[in-house]
Amino acid sequence: MSLTERQEALAEQAPADYSDLKALFINCTLKRSPEVSNTEGLARISERIMQRQGVTVDTVRAVDHDIATGVWPDMTEHGWEIDEWPAIFEQVMAADILVICTPIWLGEKSSVCTQIIERLYGNSHLLNDAGQYAYYGRVGGCLVTGNEDGVKHCAMNVLYSLQHLGYVIPPQADAGWIGEAGPGPSYLDPGSGGPENDFTNRNTTFMTWNLLHLARMLKDAGGIPVHGNQRSEWDAGCRFDFENPEHR
Repeated sequence: MSLTERQEALAEQAPADYSDLKALFINCTLKRSPEVSNTEGLARISERIMQRQGVTVDTVRAVDHDIATGVWPDMTEHGWEIDEWPAIFEQVMAADILVICTPIWLGEKSSVCTQIIERLYGNSHLLNDAGQYAYYGRVGGCLVTGNEDGVKHCAMNVLYSLQHLGYVIPPQADAGWIGEAGPGPSYLDPGSGGPENDFTNRNTTFMTWNLLHLARMLKDAGGIPVHGNQRSEWDAGCRFDFENPEHR
């Protein structure tokens, strides 16, 4: 998927160096490789923009992996014989930017996307070195494709979930493409108009640059300031703006 002239021009005029950043795209298509994923087709635009800035970009097609169902960090400790999530979680934690990509089914994000968010949730109790929740200091975005209404609904669900877990969501952090309601061409199908759609290309470009800008700001600032949000300090009895009976 090549970039448009406008996207290339923006890449040439980048206001900062983003080459030390890492991004992870998790594709929640229901199709196993090597079957064509329309969601992957849209994600490639954002990936290419990041790669043009020297960002290290990794992709995971979740359905290609044996990811157990559950909300514990490693489900092999809870009755499952195989669970590839712990290895994927290492990629999540290595990334400054996480983009969840999902198709629409029955107006909702895919079942695979729900599973991924549940597994992210299962690790959300972990803390970073500052005693904050582990996902603090990272940014999240969302890409959606489909043949029916639901882009904003799916993005609302995904982005709420990510911010609840600790991710920072920049302005306009989602983009998507849908064809006509009902059976019809998908994003990558000939004649769909998807890759040429200016609205989708604009929003995907805005999302990508907003993710890059905010990730740059957070990295330069050393993450989110620690005052008032350290789980380790709260558990130790510190109550920040509340009177603390243990220290009277």
